[in-house]
Amino acid sequence: MDEYRHLLLAVDFTAETDQVVERAVGLRAKCGAKLSLVHVVEYIPMAYSGDLSLPDDFNLEQELLDVARKRMDALGERLGVKEGDRYVALGSPSREILRIVREHHVDVVVVGSHGRHGVSLLLGSTASSVLHHAECDLLAVRIKEVT
Repeated sequence: MDEYRHLLLAVDFTAETDQVVERAVGLRAKCGAKLSLVHVVEYIPMAYSGDLSLPDDFNLEQELLDVARKRMDALGERLGVKEGDRYVALGSPSREILRIVREHHVDVVVVGSHGRHGVSLLLGSTASSVLHHAECDLLAVRIKEVT
């Protein structure tokens, strides 16, 4: 594991996020590696908003990005991750994670896994896509049910 110099922790800010964070922090300590954080806000198709009435100047994606940045800053401060190593993006989670992996020479991506059935269900579509397209390792942390 000494070849891991740069870890990228993908967080979704669900109730299970702390389980994945703990594993990434432990790996960082064992390897003496740099830790970066990423959260991706997915595009929201407004065609699916139904009868939802929003003001003309309301930008839901921008609101979600602002909330994500606040949560990312709080997590980054808690973990001692520098501001320049915290990434909040808008788009496809797998594409954005893969972009950051390439641009920042990441050695391993740490993501959560719910452990259902089959590869895509086991890893989830984002983790499965990262696994198949990244030129680095992927650590899928099995999520235990939070009750």
